[in-house]
Amino acid sequence: MTGGDGIEGLVRSVLVSQGAYSPGKAAETLAREIGVAAEDVIKLDANENVYGCSPRVNRALASYPYLNIYPDATQTRIRGLLADYAGIGAEYIVAGNGSDQLIDFILDLLIEPGDEVINCVPTFAMFGFRTKLHSGTLVEVPRDGDYAVDVAAVKKAITKRTKLILLATPNNPTGTITPRKDILELVDTGVPVLVDEAYVEFTGETLTRLVSQYKNMMVMRTFSKWAGLAGVRIGYGIFPPRIAQYLMTIKLPYNVNAAALVAVEESLKDLDYLLGNVKAIVAERERLFKELKKLTFLKPFPSKANFVFCAVLKGKASEIQRELERKGILVRYFDLPLLRNSLRISAGRPEHTDAVIKALREIGDGIDGK
Repeated sequence: MTGGDGIEGLVRSVLVSQGAYSPGKAAETLAREIGVAAEDVIKLDANENVYGCSPRVNRALASYPYLNIYPDATQTRIRGLLADYAGIGAEYIVAGNGSDQLIDFILDLLIEPGDEVINCVPTFAMFGFRTKLHSGTLVEVPRDGDYAVDVAAVKKAITKRTKLILLATPNNPTGTITPRKDILELVDTGVPVLVDEAYVEFTGETLTRLVSQYKNMMVMRTFSKWAGLAGVRIGYGIFPPRIAQYLMTIKLPYNVNAAALVAVEESLKDLDYLLGNVKAIVAERERLFKELKKLTFLKPFPSKANFVFCAVLKGKASEIQRELERKGILVRYFDLPLLRNSLRISAGRPEHTDAVIKALREIGDGIDGK
């Protein structure tokens, strides 16, 4: 082999065939494309918190004197803080560089080549992507027409090779929740169940405390959405203590950086402020849903997250997304199996809702006129 020739012969086959994850576009990128200031772009494509983090975080990071020192590899301080917030013992907690990293840790711990992982699709793209990279056999069980988990179908899909069931509630990108009784019915099968609660603060319903009652139940949570810390990457999981011990053994020593540790501590000192922002986002999500229902070319689905998912009934989601970009508004569109011709719009400030609805009405006039 010379130069870059023949690299595909060395790269694992799953990577050669696997498409890349498509993240949201940066506001700065769109700003350059359409010739506006970055602060004038309305970014509603990545479910970020438009109110940002607690002001305490910015102040603390501006004066933090120990960036030259490795963070605590044992996570002693942060595990204690997270335990108090989650209402469970510190021995159940493991923190990660975003909850995405915890998915990798669990797959590292449980999955050997050929082991089966059940995924209820459509759902969070990282579930399937990371399972394949860990040489797991992905078993995809479709959700129903309202994007609810088909519990009977999941149970039917379980075999002797099934090592893990992945669930997101509220689900991304559809915003639907899975009732507690349905999750516990799957937990009762004895198969390990990993529940992603990335949007739990927007629902007020968590399974966290049930982890102490089941040896095969695990829950992931994050500070990206409710606390506005997507940029520092901090998530955590609640695991049965024996699993938590294994995860602490296999994780990278300094997997949570010092800035994230400071940000968590300061965020938890400012819960009234942050949960007030959550309340404002929930109110705007509900208003966004009601306004979207008035548009004849879209079918929005009720959401318990910080976004609204819509099926496009007339026109093409990709063209609608591009038209919104031309108006300085970023939203997400999907054209994948079980997510054909659909949009996901994050809930923002009231003025963001006004702008996106105005733009969609203008786009709708063009669609109706064709």
